[in-house]
Amino acid sequence: MTWHVTEEDLRAYARGELAPPVLWAADTHLGACARCRAVLADVGDPAALDAGWERLDAELDAPRPGLFESLLVRTGVPDHIARLLAATPVLRGSWLGAVLGVLGMTVLVSNALRTTDSPTLFLALAPLLPLAGVALSFGPVLDPTYEMAVVAPLHGFRLLMIRTVAVLVAGLGLNGLATLALPGFGLRALAWLLPALALTTTGLALTPRLGPVRAPSLVGGAWIALLLVADAADPAGEGTLVPFTALGQGVAAAVAALAAGLLFAWRDGFDRFQGRAV
Repeated sequence: MTWHVTEEDLRAYARGELAPPVLWAADTHLGACARCRAVLADVGDPAALDAGWERLDAELDAPRPGLFESLLVRTGVPDHIARLLAATPVLRGSWLGAVLGVLGMTVLVSNALRTTDSPTLFLALAPLLPLAGVALSFGPVLDPTYEMAVVAPLHGFRLLMIRTVAVLVAGLGLNGLATLALPGFGLRALAWLLPALALTTTGLALTPRLGPVRAPSLVGGAWIALLLVADAADPAGEGTLVPFTALGQGVAAAVAALAAGLLFAWRDGFDRFQGRAV
């Protein structure tokens, strides 16, 4: 070492009174100079020094926020909410990439097999993706960060709503982009939206009673069964399936509203469900 921190500066450092840029130089020097650290231990308050090193260790050991989490914080989202959202499995690249791949293949097939007046394959699949995304974002079986979410200072229903909104924004946004790739069908390509909301809210409402896996599985199975029945009622394939007609859209809106009401009425069930899962 060609220089050392003076004893006066070390005393000011120990009292927390040393100002930059001398403070920055002292920090760097103390990390490499055992002699100055020994002098600091003699002139400073041991309790204060220990507390300072503990704070430094905690800062160094703290996880660094990723790009997505940093963007959320910069938009005004509280730190703990941003951490919970960033840890949501379906907001990661692997899930979003898989959804994009499925939607891309479905759009290609729908454009290639335009034998009816509506993109039936796309309309049948699109409502299931938000339902699956919400199911994967909450629950001890599917969410690897579930324990962290449980101990977060949040009501279980509020946590569910936070993650649901984030997942729906991502899922419905991707579905919307895929819809733009079907320009030849006009507004008929948007007939997936109300069924998607109906399936998602129904799955959420049933989650406290059936669990985060069984509830969306039953709802998704019921949707597939409904499509099979509607397809059997039109064996020639000449018309639009009933769920995508004006009547079917009205029923989907009513189901979504009813499920939303039940979800709010049963909101306390998510806390009891969390307690049982833990």
